[in-house]
Amino acid sequence: VRLNPACREWLLFGHRGAEPGHRHVLETLSAEPLLELGLRLGEGSGAALAVPLLRLACDLHGQMATFAEAAVADRPA
Repeated sequence: VRLNPACREWLLFGHRGAEPGHRHVLETLSAEPLLELGLRLGEGSGAALAVPLLRLACDLHGQMATFAEAAVADRPA
């Protein structure tokens, strides 16, 4: 991010790790993780849980119908 600040908008943070260094990185980047499960497993377990969540969100966003496509009528006030 120091070399290219524009890359910050493309970073996704899967979870908040228990390690102090991880907390420092998130604070420095003003980042909020997708998950906060209190994991202390290591081995990328937070990423393994966050990736399916991101894929689902992308699928829902890409396949969701608009109001017009779903024939949703405006309700009177």
